[in-house]
Amino acid sequence: MRRLSKIAAVALVGALALTGCGSGSGSGDSDGGTKAAEDACKAANGDGPKVGLAYDVGGRGDQSFNDSAYKGMEQAIDEVGATCTEAKAAPKENDTIRAERLRTLAEGGFNPVIAIGFIYSPAAATVAAEYPDTNFAVIDGYSTFLTKKPLPNLTDLVFSEEQGSYLVGIAAALKSKAKHVGFVGGTHGDLIKKFEAGYTAGVKSVDPSIKIDVQYLTENPDDGEAGFENPTGGKDAATAMYEAGADIVYHAAGKSGLGVFDAVEDAGDGKWAIGVDSDQYLTVDEAQKPHILTSMLKRIDTAVFDYVKSNADDAVEPGEKRYDLKSEGVGYSKSGGFVDDISGQLDEAAEKIKSGEIVVPTDPAKVK
Repeated sequence: MRRLSKIAAVALVGALALTGCGSGSGSGDSDGGTKAAEDACKAANGDGPKVGLAYDVGGRGDQSFNDSAYKGMEQAIDEVGATCTEAKAAPKENDTIRAERLRTLAEGGFNPVIAIGFIYSPAAATVAAEYPDTNFAVIDGYSTFLTKKPLPNLTDLVFSEEQGSYLVGIAAALKSKAKHVGFVGGTHGDLIKKFEAGYTAGVKSVDPSIKIDVQYLTENPDDGEAGFENPTGGKDAATAMYEAGADIVYHAAGKSGLGVFDAVEDAGDGKWAIGVDSDQYLTVDEAQKPHILTSMLKRIDTAVFDYVKSNADDAVEPGEKRYDLKSEGVGYSKSGGFVDDISGQLDEAAEKIKSGEIVVPTDPAKVK
């Protein structure tokens, strides 16, 4: 098994940015959620799995994707006695650096190692083969499709984002007075296009005449910095949509989505935003809460907890594990009460998706 030389290890310290879970890898949020997470992990002293978390670009503090993963880690600390260490990603990394991060966690005795974000897939496919006694999982991963043969220690935790996006698309269509809505995506790749496809299909299922503006912050699916750590770009994109007449904008852009919330606050009364991954009504500034119509819930926290628990129970399942509406892996939030009057219609659509009566497209080009 390949070991890092002393010189290489020293050179990688800055790039890997390994920290104890209590050391703070992201900016705090308005309700102290990040600080609480730091305290929970710093105090962890259980005898359960020793987990290595490798974050996506943006890290903890994005109030969305990475923070949802850490919420699952908190649950694992509380319920299965897990301990953990975080590894913080840096902008403009390549597969070599990501692989070294995973190797460093594995060599540090962390098991399982959980990579947060599809961009880790090639690295995980390589490193899992090198460390057969360490279990690896990739959130939104496709790593199991990259190996020459199935690996018993490699799992992709994936989601049916299009299903949850379909529901918030229905909500947008029912609530839009302007009959004009928008979508801001992070990177223009297959993953985020699933959000767009579901949202667009949901809107059109209510009223095909509604105008839908779509903008991605970068056309490069591998440029996480521009796509998911770019609040200024998110604000600019959403502001242009509101100024063009849209009254609701849904984002699937990670930390860049915080800029969308700034834009909707500036846009004022009658304008809405739709959050993603976590219930973002609970984490935005007080002035923004009246504008958060709903959020598409992607239960990354559930996937992380389930995977850590499966390690504790010696019951890890390799390959692809999918979280969809039927398994409560995706859904929509009701915080703020703004969709209470239409929740019956949303829940009816959800049941039709679960039964197979409605099949939500994953490719925007196939939305009719």
